[in-house]
Amino acid sequence: MMDRDMRPTRFDLMLQYAREFVVEWFDQNPLGQIGVVGMRAGIGERIGEMSGNPQDVLKCLSDRTRLEPTGEPSLQNAIEMARSSMSHLPTHSSREILIIFGSLTTCDPGNIHDTLNACVKNKIRISVVALAAEMKISRDLCDKTGGQFGVAMNEGHFKDILFELVPPPAQRAVARAGGPGANPAADLMMMGFPTRLPDSSPPSLCACHSDMKNEGFLCPRCMAKVCDVPTDCDICGLMIVSSPHLARSYHHLFPVKPYEAVTSMEGESCHACARIFSTSASTGATSEGISPWGRYRCPDCHNNFCTECDVFVHDVIHCCPGCGK
Repeated sequence: MMDRDMRPTRFDLMLQYAREFVVEWFDQNPLGQIGVVGMRAGIGERIGEMSGNPQDVLKCLSDRTRLEPTGEPSLQNAIEMARSSMSHLPTHSSREILIIFGSLTTCDPGNIHDTLNACVKNKIRISVVALAAEMKISRDLCDKTGGQFGVAMNEGHFKDILFELVPPPAQRAVARAGGPGANPAADLMMMGFPTRLPDSSPPSLCACHSDMKNEGFLCPRCMAKVCDVPTDCDICGLMIVSSPHLARSYHHLFPVKPYEAVTSMEGESCHACARIFSTSASTGATSEGISPWGRYRCPDCHNNFCTECDVFVHDVIHCCPGCGK
């Protein structure tokens, strides 16, 4: 991991991309949890416990000297530790292990194929990003559990294949009729929607860092102040999320309806960004579903949106600003 074929080193680049991955992953999966396990000296070392707070995960990845790699890695020990960390999760949840591997060997105490079979039985998806070369066991781990495998060719390709794992995987429906293969009813999750404090509010201490700040969010249960969401309240433990975060978590279940192309000059401005519509039609080639006036209408609230806001609504926020659907 200390080789310099990736600048500055494989290890430093991996830490940098891992921090960026955590931020992006929690942005798209605010209800998820991440734990960190390291591989060195032939053992699996728990770097960070499973947490739904991105600040906790980033904190455990911030100390470079504590994470310095030594000796041989052990895939089996690391996977077993990660598997045990997810044993408390409900059966309807998605369980994934992402391995960033920079070695061509693995020093295991037993048969790693037994560990692989246990992951398949527990429906744990394993994905591997290799920084050296492909190993057969790495490919088998991904193929048999339904994960993704990739070998990074350079710094840019490393980031691309790593960030491809940010979106949640598709879940296959399972029959709920009785029987050993039935999927049990999902557990309910308790969460709260905070009140946002403006910059003009009087300064007060936040519960997460004990810093004096004007802006922040108030926990709806205990009224404690936190700096950012999504997070878990440090006082009462309530999961705090905003409605856009919740919408992003379930946008694949409740997608925004496609906006209809407006073929006339109805409306003066975009309902989302308030930009004035152009009064001249596009002279380029048009096709079905493309508005020559750059105007698109929600089929539910019948508000008009510009082309940029249409793309932003369907690709980023996954929630119509006009009707909230």
